Amino acid sequence: MKGAIGLFKAIKPAAQVALLAAGAAMVCFGAMRGEANAVLAKAIRLCLECIGIG
Repeated sequence: MKGAIGLFKAIKPAAQVALLAAGAAMVCFGAMRGEANAVLAKAIRLCLECIGIG
């Protein structure tokens, strides 16, 4: 069982770095497409509806 645990401990940091890089790339791609403005507009609308203003 130590072999499997050792393998997992060796792969885990590489997987974390790969997922972090993929997440950062997706955030950058979304920002370049202008998705940040759409998300902000939806968040503002949602907040105003919850308060009862909009």
